[in-house]
Amino acid sequence: MASKFSSTLLLLSVLMSIQLLVSAGNFYRDVDITWGEGRSKIQEGGRGLALSLDKQSGSGFQSKNEFLFGRFDMQIKLVPRNSAGTVTTFFLSSQGEGHDEIDFEFLGNVSGQPYTIHTNVYTQGKGNKEQQFHLWFDPTAAFHTYTIVWNPHRIVFLVDNSPIRVFNNHESIGIPFPKSQAMKVYCSLWNADEWATQGGRVKTDWALAPFTAYYRNINIDGCAVSSGTSSCKSMGSTNNAKPWQTHELDGKGRNRLRWVQSKHMVYNYCADSKRFPQGFSAECKSSRF
Repeated sequence: MASKFSSTLLLLSVLMSIQLLVSAGNFYRDVDITWGEGRSKIQEGGRGLALSLDKQSGSGFQSKNEFLFGRFDMQIKLVPRNSAGTVTTFFLSSQGEGHDEIDFEFLGNVSGQPYTIHTNVYTQGKGNKEQQFHLWFDPTAAFHTYTIVWNPHRIVFLVDNSPIRVFNNHESIGIPFPKSQAMKVYCSLWNADEWATQGGRVKTDWALAPFTAYYRNINIDGCAVSSGTSSCKSMGSTNNAKPWQTHELDGKGRNRLRWVQSKHMVYNYCADSKRFPQGFSAECKSSRF
């Protein structure tokens, strides 16, 4: 069964890569390099972007536009070999103290040990919704596609178009959901060796610097917000709606999600009784899908 799912996921990865080649954006047009003093380099005529990290600084970029809902795809090839202490990111965030945020963070490790994908959702400045995964492939050997689908009903995290996590809107039971603050796309490579690898026990080996992560084929299909006005019509209408606006998992998607979470999830805030002795958040008792 595991072999069958792995083959299916590999096929989906190839198909997703082909789709993005057709519809990908351009880093020159779509992003601003925001920090790193020359450590961020746009490549391949705008198709790719490399971020590097050395002992002095990391680097990062952000989208020119901000969005209120959408589908956000990014192909990433992570830092190879001994990446302990490094964190590569792809996330959405608003600004301010009570910000909203939707996170993909890739926590490096020593050679031969797997990366950890760290996901989280912040609403009005509060997170504590972490789930972590180990991947079923080597994310440093080739580009893979990481996706955030965000609509008023749910947030879906996907890897090569396979869902790894769904965070549903549970406002009906008092759980805040990010739906009122526009967010930009942010990506970065930085040092976090005080916590990132094995709880901070393994530090960054600066003799191996510079560390480099590669981004390619940014693709944003969302509701851009400018001066408080969205480029999308009412999200309540299903007429001419784009797939991400009503995205939910079908039977195959639910099966893939179950497989990923049963075989590759390594941390779930909904199961950490030591951290939450007072009891789990209310959405933990609801369906994952």
